[in-house]
Amino acid sequence: MSGGEDVALARIEAYRRRRPRLTDATVTLAHGAGGKASAALVDAVFIEAFGAPGTGELTDGALLDIPAGRCAFSTDSYVVHPIRFRGGSIGDLAVNGTVNDLAVSGAVPRWLSAAFVIEEGLAVEELRAIAADMKTAADAAGVRIVTGDTKVVPRGAADKVFITTAGIGVVPAGRRLGADVVAPGDRVILSGPIANHGMAIMLARGDLDLEADIASDTAPLTHLVEALYAAGAHIAWMRDATRGGLGTVANELAQACGFGVVLDDAAIPVDAATRGACDLLGIDPLYVANEGCFVAIVRPDDAMTAVAALRGAGAAQAAVIGEIAVEPAGLVAVRNAFGGTRLVDMLVGDPLPRIC
Repeated sequence: MSGGEDVALARIEAYRRRRPRLTDATVTLAHGAGGKASAALVDAVFIEAFGAPGTGELTDGALLDIPAGRCAFSTDSYVVHPIRFRGGSIGDLAVNGTVNDLAVSGAVPRWLSAAFVIEEGLAVEELRAIAADMKTAADAAGVRIVTGDTKVVPRGAADKVFITTAGIGVVPAGRRLGADVVAPGDRVILSGPIANHGMAIMLARGDLDLEADIASDTAPLTHLVEALYAAGAHIAWMRDATRGGLGTVANELAQACGFGVVLDDAAIPVDAATRGACDLLGIDPLYVANEGCFVAIVRPDDAMTAVAALRGAGAAQAAVIGEIAVEPAGLVAVRNAFGGTRLVDMLVGDPLPRIC
């Protein structure tokens, strides 16, 4: 280790020794006041989980060495209730949601910011657990959480914690996605089963006398998207099917490209327990949110290559679920096993609020 590195490490350690230590068991309004209590909370929870800047100093922004070329930038807020559910928590959801928005934009996610609105009275240990979930998710996605913010609001002004993440990803040269690239005959690829996240949240709320083996699909999609590109598939368009589900995403595409999106009902993967829960509640799985699957439009000759690449990367239920057609122009049609079709509109209302 050089003398300069020794000095830098000594400065970091001296800086951290000067900062106050957290002794509170719950978050109070003082932790949002910007003074010693705020510094102690940030140090004990977020710096402990995400790491300190190289200088050890907490500045107002992260300085990043961004490669030349195109970048993607995305942001989203997470207000899920409850904040912990089977298969995940608001923490990994906040990381995966923004990572996936970048990935389906054709970018390789690199950096995230995280802002927290914390309700007074939240247990510090619960906040630590959320931060740990975020760190685990960030490591799995290959990104770093490099900057953030905390605010504390009085009891009743929030629901434990709300998180906003923003992310930056680097778009490799030659990648271009858009509805204007989509053409009739293109195939619709789905990376995995739908509706698991929304139904897992619904069951976690405990409002229903219903038990089912359903876990959220929250996960980073970066490795799946990169597997498609590595296989050489010509990708025209991608979107992760979060709020509003597959049905809404397909409608957004149809309206943007002006062609019809024709889906095969029997080809759309839905886990048996999830389908059963949707049937009992009278909810169409096409409209239920997902947090770990995406839709890709590829050229006809690349469809099976794309599916094979996704399955090889761990998406065992990836499938071709439909095609782009001239008609019905700007609409989504679902074909059933008997040859009949029904039109699927965008989601109206919200049968499952606060799911992400």
